[in-house]
Amino acid sequence: MTSGTAASLTLLVTSPRVPAGLMSRDAWDVLASAATVFAADADDPVTAAIATSGVEVAVLSADTAEQRARALVESAEHAPVVWIGSPDADPGLTDALAGELTRLEQPPSIEVLVASWDLPGARMLDAVAVMDTLRSPGGCPWDAEQTHASLSKYLLEEAHEAVEAIEADDSEHLAEELGDVLLQVLFHARIAAESDAGFDIDDVAAGLVAKMLRRHPHVFADGEASSPEEVEAAWETIKAEEKPERDRADLLAGIPVSLSTLLIADKVLARAERRGTPVALDGDDIGSRLLHLVASARESGQSADALLRARLRAVT
Repeated sequence: MTSGTAASLTLLVTSPRVPAGLMSRDAWDVLASAATVFAADADDPVTAAIATSGVEVAVLSADTAEQRARALVESAEHAPVVWIGSPDADPGLTDALAGELTRLEQPPSIEVLVASWDLPGARMLDAVAVMDTLRSPGGCPWDAEQTHASLSKYLLEEAHEAVEAIEADDSEHLAEELGDVLLQVLFHARIAAESDAGFDIDDVAAGLVAKMLRRHPHVFADGEASSPEEVEAAWETIKAEEKPERDRADLLAGIPVSLSTLLIADKVLARAERRGTPVALDGDDIGSRLLHLVASARESGQSADALLRARLRAVT
């Protein structure tokens, strides 16, 4: 490896979301064999962790990327040097290094060593950190004064906009709208953490994980379900065990009244089907005919609510 020889410069790139102790073996080998290890900030968590492990780290102060590049190249001309990448990705440093290397007849070798990678979901940590900043002293005045009640309308609005993006088959818009829905989750969790509610975003995530594991015994335990219909039947049974106080005979129990009436009808019919509860669809009144239309849509694998929205878009 070039970084282990004389006249070499290794740019050590790490994820700020992954503990330094989880860096690759190559990264630790390079750090151990370097003549000098430089960093911009001794208090940076990665730098501090590396120093705590016994690797001596020198702080390289520089006002510009050009000054930093020159100091690194000059140090690396006769010995292996490692630069611990800064959390801000060292803007301008690679271009400045290229300029320094081209002016030398025998420049030191240089390589970029990726020491750690983000795990799936790592950017969620950034989202939590941003929300913490917005709600903390010195953050955003508007964000700071929001409550569960004041934000409830936005939660509904963002969910509806996400549905519209799905129905428009617009993946770019959907990614944006799902971010807005996630913002509401982070917002409410942060507000709860500041109050006597007794939970924070980690509790929300932990509860979700526990529920997913509990309701998928055919995946995570010894349950059996090999078809979507069997999964739904098992799901209904598990939910009934989780909430024994809920009246199983009441097909409306637990369904939010704020839902579209067509969606409520769809859920009621789905519950009735899973429970084997007959629902009369042969009435002549308008309500019965509407319910019959919802049932017809379900039989064709469609949502009456979505079909009506699509029709409304077509006539406007």
